[in-house]
Amino acid sequence: MKRDRTKYLWYAIALGVITLFLLMLLSSVLGVGERLRNISEYLEYVFYGLVVILVYLLILRPLHIILFSPSFSIETTLDGPSRRNYRVYQKVTTRLLEQDVLPDEVKEELKAARKDYKELNIVLNTVFNKHIKKEMNKIIKRNAKTVAISTAISQNGRLDLYTVIVVNLKMIKELVYIAGFRPNMKNLSKLTINVFSTALIAEGLENMDLSDILPNSAMKSIGELPLLKTIMSSFIQGISNALLTLRIGIVTRKYLFSDAKEITKEEIRRTALLEAAGMLPSVVAQVLAFLPKKFFSIFKKKPKNDEDETNES
Repeated sequence: MKRDRTKYLWYAIALGVITLFLLMLLSSVLGVGERLRNISEYLEYVFYGLVVILVYLLILRPLHIILFSPSFSIETTLDGPSRRNYRVYQKVTTRLLEQDVLPDEVKEELKAARKDYKELNIVLNTVFNKHIKKEMNKIIKRNAKTVAISTAISQNGRLDLYTVIVVNLKMIKELVYIAGFRPNMKNLSKLTINVFSTALIAEGLENMDLSDILPNSAMKSIGELPLLKTIMSSFIQGISNALLTLRIGIVTRKYLFSDAKEITKEEIRRTALLEAAGMLPSVVAQVLAFLPKKFFSIFKKKPKNDEDETNES
């Protein structure tokens, strides 16, 4: 009975979080629409139409894919054979065969094992741990990079909030799709709360002061270079949001791949943060590679050419 109460509490909190987000989104949309009305009434209607399309593509459609995927977990591979598990296994196998992430020989193994529950159980367990987890980590890093670049470039806290929610929702959708199943509703509720909390942190980071993070000596050096303080602040915001996105992606993967050794929420949180910190350097490297080299060259002193040296002599 206690478990059921806890489950419904998570549902209620997640529903409240979604309602709050929708109210914030509605407030922002109406605010922009009101300003556009002063320019043109038709422009306001076009804007509302674009918002409806974007909300459907970026929020409602990913939610539909997540919610209507079969609920499943790798921990059920420890269960005995049952008709219910076998039907879910069949759906998951069909989803895996439709994707291009698995080698042809692995797909053939899945097709050959579909008729026998025990064999399919073993093959799926191997496929998930050997192939799907690697693809999931790639998805997590890619979306963390998107969040880092987007929030670093953006100078608007509310826009950062929406960006983090949309990208994290997209990441969860991709993880669910590639796995072929979703976490149970309780864990989905927890993920919803995590995503919204991360988005609020992203909005708050916009007002972050570098002097609260860096020592005075470093602040003096930064102050000697034009625009470097703003750039450093934006970069740190982006990387901070990337770390939080990595954590959400890893938590999602752990909910999907939960096993007997790692079922407590404390263990999931601890290991997720450690793994996210381990992934962060590679994401930072990708972000730096994305930025043009000319961007960094403006902070370097130009070497004097031979002609200048001759004139000086």
